[in-house]
Amino acid sequence: MSRRTYGYVRVSTRSQKEDRQLYAMREFGVPAEHIVVEKQSGKDFARPLYLRLVRSLRSGDVLVVKSIDRLGRNYDEILEQWASLTKEKGVAIVVLDMPLLDTREDRDLTGVLIADIVLQLLSYVAQTEREYIRQRQMEGIAAAKARGVKFGAERKPVPEDFDEWYLRWRRREITGKTLCDHLGIHITTVYRWAGERGLPFQSMTGKKGSHSYKNTEA
Repeated sequence: MSRRTYGYVRVSTRSQKEDRQLYAMREFGVPAEHIVVEKQSGKDFARPLYLRLVRSLRSGDVLVVKSIDRLGRNYDEILEQWASLTKEKGVAIVVLDMPLLDTREDRDLTGVLIADIVLQLLSYVAQTEREYIRQRQMEGIAAAKARGVKFGAERKPVPEDFDEWYLRWRRREITGKTLCDHLGIHITTVYRWAGERGLPFQSMTGKKGSHSYKNTEA
């Protein structure tokens, strides 16, 4: 059975261009009919065209990508995919921008071992970078809180004429839509403000009753 070579090209958005990746595939010798172009985020591997390509790959086939981040952006998942393709399916992977990441059969055992080590190293660096960024974010938040910075959306102040308009609505002089449009808020905020101010409850249907106040943000 002859070895087939496939190219996987990915861009995150439809506005991004895949020209450089396509040129690299042609330069490597990937047949045009074997190049898969997908426009989707690389945050995980739940990508329809990629999954379809993987299902069609057979032992001995070669999968070519321009760079490792075109395969994916989560290195933990990349390690899983790499092992699944190379160890379980017997597919070789070639990363054009990083010659060390090449597991074709014509490479010796040392070359394959180096590819695995490089991938593990990239995964470690990516994980370390994520933890460093998370730590810096936590330190920044702690420092901001120490300076008195408050986080979260700022609550909309209750308008001075809220009570007046709310009671007009309760007397059915205006509709609930008129009330919300005038105040520029959603009806759930009307209920919350009324509850906080001890005003009698009025439903959107006009039924009166005891106010059951649930503390939810607007």
